[in-house]
Amino acid sequence: MRLRRKAVSVGAALLLLSGVAACGDGTTGGAAGNPDGVLNVGMPNGPQTENHNPFLPSSASNSLGYRWALYEPLVMFNQVKPAEDGKPWLATKWTWSDNYRKLELTIRDGVKWSDGQPLTAEDIAYTFTLLKNTKALNINAIPYDQISVDGDKVTATFTTPQFVNQMDILTQTPMVPKHQWEKMSNPATDPVKNPVGSGPYTLKTFTPQTVTLDVRKEYWQDLPKVKELRYTSYNDNNAQTTALANGSSEWAFTFISNYQTVYVNKDPQHHKLWFPPVLGIHGLFLNTQLKPFDNPALRRAMNMVINRGDVFKQGESGYFYPQVKNVTGLPTPAGEPFLADAYKSKSFKVDVAGAKKELTNAGFTFQGDKLVDPTGKPVKITLSNPAGWSDYITTLEIIKDNLSEIGIDATVDKANEDTWTSNIDTGQFEGAMHWTNNGATPYDIYESMMDGALYKPTGQSGVNGNWGRFQNADATAALNQYANAPDDATRKAAMDELQKIYVEQAPVLVTGAANAGGEYSTKNWVGWPDDSNQYAPAQPTQPNALDIILHLKPA
Repeated sequence: MRLRRKAVSVGAALLLLSGVAACGDGTTGGAAGNPDGVLNVGMPNGPQTENHNPFLPSSASNSLGYRWALYEPLVMFNQVKPAEDGKPWLATKWTWSDNYRKLELTIRDGVKWSDGQPLTAEDIAYTFTLLKNTKALNINAIPYDQISVDGDKVTATFTTPQFVNQMDILTQTPMVPKHQWEKMSNPATDPVKNPVGSGPYTLKTFTPQTVTLDVRKEYWQDLPKVKELRYTSYNDNNAQTTALANGSSEWAFTFISNYQTVYVNKDPQHHKLWFPPVLGIHGLFLNTQLKPFDNPALRRAMNMVINRGDVFKQGESGYFYPQVKNVTGLPTPAGEPFLADAYKSKSFKVDVAGAKKELTNAGFTFQGDKLVDPTGKPVKITLSNPAGWSDYITTLEIIKDNLSEIGIDATVDKANEDTWTSNIDTGQFEGAMHWTNNGATPYDIYESMMDGALYKPTGQSGVNGNWGRFQNADATAALNQYANAPDDATRKAAMDELQKIYVEQAPVLVTGAANAGGEYSTKNWVGWPDDSNQYAPAQPTQPNALDIILHLKPA
């Protein structure tokens, strides 16, 4: 539903990995109780508009996740284990050099697009060039420079080091065919009604509620056993949960309150869920462009009264987004290797008295039980999230009660999802639960919260991070230092500085760690990832969803 995906491979300055995946036309088949070989995938995202453009976050193919069954990445990295080597996919080899400013790729031979034309290095170079020249599609702002082709080799250079963006480039970027996309008048807005990809499926039907994909007749790997993918977009978490419980949906990523009773116990033999943690967070983003929330003392005080234990137990049912306890906002144990010495033993604690002292020291006053800002205005805030996101709504209700302890009058707005998404994008909000990107280092967390390079004035759209419009020159400089560091010592110094800024400025009130999880049924299909076989995150909207589909076999 909401996880924003990004993982960074951590390793030596030079990565050279190679391999060849299995090839052949393979066979398909269905389970005995599923003779048509259908896999039903669901997401609680409401009616969709037909748009199969794989680059646009708002497209149906992105929202429901089927873009990764149509299109493929260069490399398949596993964000559950981001330090591990990636699987060669459309690229069989990749090498970084010049402090991650240069990438050399060897493109797999024998791959065909779904219209039968061969995939070549020219297509890969075209995809990079398309993103370089089309800002609206280059949502991660990758600074492509020179791109060239020599036989089956593609060389791309970048204007700055890309240590922190390796996964964006290699795994989160779908490759597209030059012969189709070069004919589009405006690739940034074209809905791509007739998608042509290198993946094992083609589009069959589209309605606002259901999208179906058919398996291709040939594919560069063994054909998947799943003959048909059927993606259904349910109106909210409750509708998606009902579909999972009755078996009409077999794979989803949704929050389930009381999951044991309402989902697992409906079919304990087959109803499974796996929510592996990743290094990302969820928290209350405050619009720091609005008074009085531009005041760090107010934000620190708000941070001090949130009961994160209640958020985890009640809002997230004790499993969905694990509680973040360290004051740096970093999830543990994943973030422990990165914690600055000054904060290793410091945890969030509810401290109403301390929060009130923080406020009065900064010129806030209390009139009875109401907080008044230094200009004499009562402090009020509207907390907003889509009505269907029940875990977030419960969390907002908890935070509302917590804030009342320091005299803040909070209102929870159960918004329309489309309206809310637009308001977040343009900065028309006061407070909202949101996620950050995730990765193998905390860089992605802090970039999503504090990077001035992602700042856009209120009213401008196209924001991909820093939704709270936070501006702090030191934070932006430390992020730049981390991303461009020539060695580990320089990176550590930058990370220590980022933690200090977060603790002092509290731009986002972090509550929980992100997961790349999913619910799935083993009634018709087996081969899913789990604790004993962590080959991919279980979320059906991730690039790795394609890898999961290729692993599935009839039960």
